[in-house]
Amino acid sequence: MEQGELLILGANMKEGYSSHTSILLPEATVALFCNDDQTNNVFGSVAQDWRFARVKFDLHDGDVETATEYYSEYESPDLIIVQTDKIEDDFSSRLEALSSQCDERTAAVVIGPVNDVDLYRELIGMGVSDYLVRPLDAETFANNIAATLIGRMGESDSRLIAVIGAKGGIGATCIAEALAWGVSDQLDQKTFLMDAASGWSTLSVGMNFEPTTTLSEAVRAATQGNEDSLTRMVHKASDNLSILSSGGDVMLDDEVDPHSYEQLIDHFLITHPILIADLSGAGSAVKRTVLSRAHKVIVLTSPVLSSVRATRTLLQEIKGLHGGTLDHVNLVVNMQGLASKQEVPKDQIEEGVGHDVSLCLSYEPAVFVGSESEGKKLAEYKGGGIIIEKILPLVRELVSVKAKAIDGNKGDEGIGALLRKLRGRA
Repeated sequence: MEQGELLILGANMKEGYSSHTSILLPEATVALFCNDDQTNNVFGSVAQDWRFARVKFDLHDGDVETATEYYSEYESPDLIIVQTDKIEDDFSSRLEALSSQCDERTAAVVIGPVNDVDLYRELIGMGVSDYLVRPLDAETFANNIAATLIGRMGESDSRLIAVIGAKGGIGATCIAEALAWGVSDQLDQKTFLMDAASGWSTLSVGMNFEPTTTLSEAVRAATQGNEDSLTRMVHKASDNLSILSSGGDVMLDDEVDPHSYEQLIDHFLITHPILIADLSGAGSAVKRTVLSRAHKVIVLTSPVLSSVRATRTLLQEIKGLHGGTLDHVNLVVNMQGLASKQEVPKDQIEEGVGHDVSLCLSYEPAVFVGSESEGKKLAEYKGGGIIIEKILPLVRELVSVKAKAIDGNKGDEGIGALLRKLRGRA
């Protein structure tokens, strides 16, 4: 794509759409050009959505011509939304004029006046992959902007799954490893596994590889856009499963910067549909950043009082990060049976933490310790395959939605079609 091209994007409502967009969005700028009070008010309400805490919203009175004139003097944003009262024969040339003033990666959404199938098809043919009709619904508008920004920032239909323990020593890393093997092998999805434990990482033991880099070096390569270095930092566990081969850091070094770690995540989300982040050993700031971005959070606890109390606090904080909801959080009780006489029953755990328990796993030291110490797949141990089968339903729907999104995008030649047609007329 050449300088000055305007990428026309939209976001059709699909199954799993709201799940995909229910994350803290990256830093971006969104501009709206319109003269309609209702649209302006809805735009203002979107800015209050928790997902857009890092997004700057600019509101302008005007239309396509106003935007064209404005961006002849100022830098274009990540997303331009233009509302038009009518779409005439010269509308494509008006968009062409706007595109000539915009950065090559600027995305755009068009809001029009009527719900007309022929008009919709005409716009699709021009390269607009979605057409919004006023009056706008706030939730639909928010999801549309979120999906467009996610596509613009390069994450596409990838899914981020975070695994975190309410306290140390309750098997979060083992569960993350088992989940990675299950998603990559049994659900046949290209998967990336990484942690943020720096020198405290144990992934190399459980996944049977020698660390070839440090987490600090990995985040530095990501921030510098050093593709060759990042490629050398990846351990290929199987055709479908790759792992960041970090862990060589000094154990008492300072933790990595959360913004830089987020850039590392963004890099691998571009090339891997499923990314699993083990947050065991991560610093508080990194945990907060990843939990805010995650499409799915799996919280590990154990049925003892100290774990239950920590779980209650952690869930409340995650709820705050996700706009007051725990819809994307699964609570897993691990090590059930470790100390049966002192354990808190499942119903009391649910009452105490205010959230349903999705899964209870028995205490299986021979399976988990044996798998980790020998660097073998959990499924290779007797009873290990059953554990994976119990874990996979927690993410099966998420992975299924991702797969459908990819299938739905196959052959999607509409994006940028407008520009190709316009160049053909030149």
